[in-house]
Amino acid sequence: MCGIVGYIGKRKAYPILIKGLHRLEYRGYDSAGVALINGQGQLNVYKAKGKVSELEAYAADKDTDGCIGIAHTRWATHGEPNTVNAHPHYSESENLAIIHNGIIENYAVLKAGLQQEGYTFKSETDTEVLVQLIEYTQLNRQVDLKTAVQLALQQVIGAYAIAVLDKRQPDTLVAARKGSPLVVGIGEEEYFIASDATPIVEYTDKVIYVEDEEVVKLSTKGQSTEDEGIDISTINGVEKTPEIKRLELSLSQLEKGGYPHFMLKEIFEQPRTLTDSMRGRINVRQDNIALSGFIDNKDRFLNAKRIIITACGTSWHAGLIAMYAIEEFAQIPVEVEYSSEFRYRKPVINKDDVVVAISQSGETADTLAAIQLAKSKGAFIFSICNVVGASIPRVSDSGCYTHVGPEIGVASTKAFTAQVTALTMLALCIGREKGTMSEDHYLAVVRELGQIPDKISRVLEQDARIADFAKTFTYAQNFIYLGRGYNYPVAMEGALKLKEISYIHAEGYPAAEMKHGPIALISQEMPVVVVAPRCGTYEKVVSNIQEIKARKGRVIAIVTEGDELVSKIADYVIEVPETEECLTPLLTVIPLQLLAYHIAVVKGCDVDQPRNLAKSVTVE
Repeated sequence: MCGIVGYIGKRKAYPILIKGLHRLEYRGYDSAGVALINGQGQLNVYKAKGKVSELEAYAADKDTDGCIGIAHTRWATHGEPNTVNAHPHYSESENLAIIHNGIIENYAVLKAGLQQEGYTFKSETDTEVLVQLIEYTQLNRQVDLKTAVQLALQQVIGAYAIAVLDKRQPDTLVAARKGSPLVVGIGEEEYFIASDATPIVEYTDKVIYVEDEEVVKLSTKGQSTEDEGIDISTINGVEKTPEIKRLELSLSQLEKGGYPHFMLKEIFEQPRTLTDSMRGRINVRQDNIALSGFIDNKDRFLNAKRIIITACGTSWHAGLIAMYAIEEFAQIPVEVEYSSEFRYRKPVINKDDVVVAISQSGETADTLAAIQLAKSKGAFIFSICNVVGASIPRVSDSGCYTHVGPEIGVASTKAFTAQVTALTMLALCIGREKGTMSEDHYLAVVRELGQIPDKISRVLEQDARIADFAKTFTYAQNFIYLGRGYNYPVAMEGALKLKEISYIHAEGYPAAEMKHGPIALISQEMPVVVVAPRCGTYEKVVSNIQEIKARKGRVIAIVTEGDELVSKIADYVIEVPETEECLTPLLTVIPLQLLAYHIAVVKGCDVDQPRNLAKSVTVE
């Protein structure tokens, strides 16, 4: 959701900024723009609606000179997607330019005050209000750019990651954040800023993660050491010492590696990424799991009266699967909450509660706010995240990184299976330590978990067949997905994947709930995907399939290898290897990812950048 990139140094800024915008395209956007200060001290802003390529075409014959600049991909909040509302925005004098990710909640009040002072506005955005406020502050208080940003932000209510240029200070770039991610990259006599590390990794592995309400001034003037040109303080003027960290990211992870789309690459990466996620946590004998986040805080889990899982989207589905596992293994009551609802409904939170937050990016605004609320009530916060150094793990008491590498496709695939894996390992650790799980059962699940990557590889061998019959269903306008037990959340996840990238309406239901309403929708035109591995309530799911077929529904079934019963009833069957019931989601979700992908491709949809969606929802 919105992408920010900036550069100050000795190189030409424009190629670095454009490449950075391409790296950030996966976040989702509807327009793009760039601001540059050239060698003559001119501040040039170029913007275009649509893809970054549209911006490149527009700027092809423009002056793109300069060694300092900022660039942006916008996901519209205030004002429709168009060139006027695209970032960067000039101040009224055109001395300043700003880019912004976030929402200024009190922008209307600020705008009214500025209009009374004679300021006029060209766009409908809250961002233009902010740059005008910074200029007004700069002029009226007679201060430099950084101080003006600090004073202006003291008046702002909302979330922001911003970068600001002043053509009268051509050797200075000022950035700040609150509630939206921002990282600074440190090179040799040069600095980079970005929403995440993807635009930076090509140039440096040294970064600073900017904290909430911090303002960063970057300057190359007179720089002799790597951090001499970095000045960080809070919006209230408290000086901070930069903490430089090393990136755990490689450029090859950001390339498609021969696949037509990042999503397909990430689906096929899952045998390796799950191996990476479990490495060092399951011992070589595959008879024990060690999670440092659990070991270091064992008593908080063992004494927990309740575990609350909070997440959004795909991560929420992973949380539902964890609820089944934790309650089965550890006998602790679990509630799974949408973060957006949890943060606003005045939840009852106790000091002996454990709150588990799940977020691929670690920057999900609602989840971050939810855990901050829970933490203020004394709850223990444990996070499951993929991005090292992100906001959610930084504010958590403990946690577990999934270590699957960057996920570029907007529709989450490998992050989901890694989250389920991490949560299953957590459930196993709690259950064994509490003594609520037999040792034989514990060992069986641990050993089987170690075999899951190889079993996923076997499922992926069916890709060509899934691609072939997926063509049959591009006509559909609606799908129903059904599952029970551990596979009910998988049904919802499969439906979400189809909605996200093919724009076909789909809903996931518990199979037994079909007779309580959804069965009215069954017809020859309604494909029904049934997740039916041979475990748990298998016989009951078979009955549900027979009810669908009796009404001429078309059934795609996900079954255990060797299943003969469902294979005789369903129209299409995809087999997965047999495994422990609690681990079936890690296998049954793979065909659903592939099905959604291939339907979307045949329909000609933009699989990696589906319309209206952002990879990381960093604003409400």
